[in-house]
Amino acid sequence: MHRLGELKVYQKALKLTNVVRSVTRGFPRDELFGLTAQFKRAVDSIVLNIAEGAGNSSNKEFMRFLGYSIRSGFECLGCSDIALENKFIDETIHTTTVSSVNEVIAMLYGLQKRLSK
Repeated sequence: MHRLGELKVYQKALKLTNVVRSVTRGFPRDELFGLTAQFKRAVDSIVLNIAEGAGNSSNKEFMRFLGYSIRSGFECLGCSDIALENKFIDETIHTTTVSSVNEVIAMLYGLQKRLSK
């Protein structure tokens, strides 16, 4: 079992949920059940898989859930690209969002690597 609240990647991922919610507030209303919902589910999935994985007693299982979080991070990158392509966000917001997501993904990879030792 891992101390969830002490994991920096968990704290950073929680902050990322705020970023995504702020970004998606500006999306068109007709995207409410489309890209807006998908983006929120993907970012929430990062946090929730870290939490679920931390509840496992084995590092191997925790690493598996971190892998799910990483994939959800890549899904967030795709959502950001779709939002930019469709002009729901501008280049600055895209760059900031992608940078935050990439930081969380890198931290997740780092934690996986540390757990594998």
